[in-house]
Amino acid sequence: MKLPSHDAAARTPEDGGHRVHLPRFRAGPLRQVASRLLLALLVLVLTVVIVYVDRTGYHDNSDENVDFLDAVYYSTVTLSTTGYGDIVPYSDSARLSNILLVTPLRVLFLIILVGTTLEVLAERTREQYRLNRWRSALRDHTVVVGFGTKGRSAVQTLCATGLAKNRVVVIDPNHKVIEAANADGFAGVVGDATRSDVLLRAEAQRARQFVIATQRDDTAVLVTLTARQLNRGANIVAAVREEENAPLLRQSGADAVITSASAAGRLLGMSVQSPTAGAVIEDLIQQGSGLDLVERTVVKAEVGKSVRDTDDLVVSVLRGHRLLAYDNPDASPLQAADRLITIVRAPMVQE
Repeated sequence: MKLPSHDAAARTPEDGGHRVHLPRFRAGPLRQVASRLLLALLVLVLTVVIVYVDRTGYHDNSDENVDFLDAVYYSTVTLSTTGYGDIVPYSDSARLSNILLVTPLRVLFLIILVGTTLEVLAERTREQYRLNRWRSALRDHTVVVGFGTKGRSAVQTLCATGLAKNRVVVIDPNHKVIEAANADGFAGVVGDATRSDVLLRAEAQRARQFVIATQRDDTAVLVTLTARQLNRGANIVAAVREEENAPLLRQSGADAVITSASAAGRLLGMSVQSPTAGAVIEDLIQQGSGLDLVERTVVKAEVGKSVRDTDDLVVSVLRGHRLLAYDNPDASPLQAADRLITIVRAPMVQE
C-alpha cells in the first residue's frame, strides 16, 4: 500500500512547525484519560458500596435515614474532600470503615485526578527532555529525506543489513507520513528538507549518510546542495527520475545517484529477454532473502591471493577510487586496503 506523500519542497503549515517527532511506545492520550476515568469511577462505586452496606451507622441531618442516593451523595462529596457534614458516620463500624477503607480510597481518587493534571502539565517538559537526550546521543546516523515508496524501501534494506532503527531520522513535509515512520520505530522531522534549519533538527551535521528520495529531481538537487553544505564528509545517495539530471546531482555533491526510471526500465527489458536473469537481479537487490550483494573488506588470509581463491563469489574489487571487474588482471593479487563486492547467502549477512 502506497503511503501518502508530498514533495520535500512542499511548505509545512505554520501550526505544525518543524518539530522532531520521536517514536511513542505508549497508549494514546484518549485511551489514557478513559482508563483513568474508569479507575476513578470504580473507586467511587466501591465507596458507595461500602457506605451503603453500613448505612445504619450513618446519620443524615435532614431525615436521619441514609438510602442509596444518600450513599452516592456522601461518597461523591467525601472523595472530592468537600465534606458538607450533613451526612456523618456515628457508629464505631462506620467510623472504622471510613478510617480503613474510605480514606485510602479518597487518597487514591485524588492521586488519579492530580496525576492526570500533572501528566498534562509535564508532557511538554518530558517530551523536551526526551528530545534533548535523543539529540545528545545521535551520532553517525542516517537521514532519509522522503518516506514514500523509494525512501521506505531504502530504509528497509538498510535495516535488513543491520542498521538499528534508532539510527535513522526521516524528514518529510507530510504529518501522516511522519506518523507512519514513528509507528515503524523511526524518529521523524516534519518539514522542508531544502531548508538548512530542518536538516539541522535532524542533526544533519553529525550524520554519516543521507538517502534522498524525493518526488522531484529539482528538489533532490536542492536537498543535496544543502546537505553537502552542512556535512562535508557524509555519504550522500540520491534518486532521480530522469537520467539527464544525474550529472547535476553529482555536481551538487551526491556520491551516488540512482536513476529510478531507467533502472526499472532496464530491469523490465532484462526480464523480457530472460525472466530468470531478471529474477536473479531482483533477488540480489532485495536484502535479507536468497542471495545478497554486499561490500566487505579483505581479510588478512585473503591478502596476496587471487580473486578466484576467495571463499565468496567476488564480482568486483574496489581499490582506491578504481572499480576493477573480477576478470581484470589488475584485480589480483588482493591487497589489504581493497574492498570486495561479493555475492553471499542472506543468512551469512544476518549472522
